[in-house]
Amino acid sequence: MKNKSVEFKGALGETLSGRIDISEQEEVKGYAIFAHCFTCSKNLKVVGHITTALAKNGITTLRFDFTGLGNSQGDFANTNFSSNVEDLVAAAEFMEQEYEAPCMLVGHSLGGAAVIHAATQIDSVKAVATIGAPADPKHVKENFSMNIDEIEQTGEAEVTLAGRKFKIKKQFLDDLKSTTMEDKIENLNRALLILHAPLDKTVGIDNAARLYQKAKHPKSFISLHEANHLLSDTTYSKYTGDLIAQWSKIYL
Repeated sequence: MKNKSVEFKGALGETLSGRIDISEQEEVKGYAIFAHCFTCSKNLKVVGHITTALAKNGITTLRFDFTGLGNSQGDFANTNFSSNVEDLVAAAEFMEQEYEAPCMLVGHSLGGAAVIHAATQIDSVKAVATIGAPADPKHVKENFSMNIDEIEQTGEAEVTLAGRKFKIKKQFLDDLKSTTMEDKIENLNRALLILHAPLDKTVGIDNAARLYQKAKHPKSFISLHEANHLLSDTTYSKYTGDLIAQWSKIYL
């Protein structure tokens, strides 16, 4: 399978780093965009396994680093959930200009919540798949709950997430407060696949139940059995990619 490194301008005007996993099938079934989890990057093995599986099944897929993360430019401290959504919209515009408008969005964890929001702004999207996604973006605050008082009082704080230090500003919390999820999921008007692990200790399975309850048909739920939140077991990450690819054939 071939892949290509690409760059495009994100929501805050910074250059974002992406990689396109290119389907080598004679007939490409469609184009997709993958949104990684909070403070993660496009280079995680789980991301590569899923986008590779999609490409092998005829879906050319762009994975990219959100502003301030991975190889993308910008300061993470100046980003928020809304800018992530806008980065996705910018990625879709890039795909439409350079390749073909995306017909599917796939998101992992907070990236899952972001693709639900972004899908309502991208007319070409027919299907959305989420993996371990929270029912409310505010759930991400649990990652740095011990620092929230400091952020509220001083305007910012340095937090440690997955062994790395990040600066979180009050504007990030304010953005989460103003973000609503229910209207987005209820008015998604796209086919929705919700994948979640019952043993997920980071984003509980109850989040999948809430998303499924609010969403309208066509909607589907698939349990990822004994997988963890990051799908660190290669068996599950590849399985997830294959599941999404097979499910999408009905809608793309």
